[in-house]
Amino acid sequence: MNTTAAKELTGAALDWAAAKALKTDRLPYSSDWQHGGPVIERHIFKVFKNVGGTYTAQVKTRGRYYSPTYGADIDTDVYTTAAGPTMLIAAMRALIASRLGDSVEIPNTLTGD
Repeated sequence: MNTTAAKELTGAALDWAAAKALKTDRLPYSSDWQHGGPVIERHIFKVFKNVGGTYTAQVKTRGRYYSPTYGADIDTDVYTTAAGPTMLIAAMRALIASRLGDSVEIPNTLTGD
């Protein structure tokens, strides 16, 4: 296994990690709208095109953190953001980071190591 930053995943490794995050079969989520489009509709809060032509995607989840102001744990929205050269790649990277964390263990057969 090879540890890779979720926000740098590409190709087969990206699709493998997306399948793991979705707990489903490995499909071409990052390159085929038939598979990636429904993921965006169901799981992605926002996707937008950046000035330089890349895309940014956000996943919104609920989280708890300690607030010094209130002296207690509070529920709040947590946004996980990732960028990519295409909308599908950005969306899959954000989904993976939100569900699996910033670093993902990828099989060596998918990373070339």
